[in-house]
Amino acid sequence: MRILGLDYGSKTVGVALSDPLGLTAQPLETIQRKEENKLRRTLARIEELVREYEVEEIVLGFPRNMNHSVGERGEKTLAFRDMLERRTGLSVVLWDERLTTVAAERVLMESGVRRENRKEVIDQIAASLILQGFLENKEAENGENHL
Repeated sequence: MRILGLDYGSKTVGVALSDPLGLTAQPLETIQRKEENKLRRTLARIEELVREYEVEEIVLGFPRNMNHSVGERGEKTLAFRDMLERRTGLSVVLWDERLTTVAAERVLMESGVRRENRKEVIDQIAASLILQGFLENKEAENGENHL
């Protein structure tokens, strides 16, 4: 069972994919768009990935403010989730994404990726961190159920 992880931004969507066993997340691609509200091609590309990799569930990074409130970006993410569910017919799980971009930046810096090259992959790495957090939580919950 494959799970798709998404980091939804104003001009990009970072995409990550789980392995078939649902244990690890790997960066896949960054979907670019010229304008924030132009989502038709973005949704079409996600739909293609869902079919190509036989995805059964989508995890979408949900940006909350540090005080747990939902701001403008969070509202846009909720609308995007609704579009994804209608378009793909799949369940879209929201996952707290606070500080994932900061963590992704740190991973890239520690890996020696040059500053000018980080922009190309940072959203994919953030999507991977979102998805990996979800997968690890799911595994922990399953482990508790088997004790």
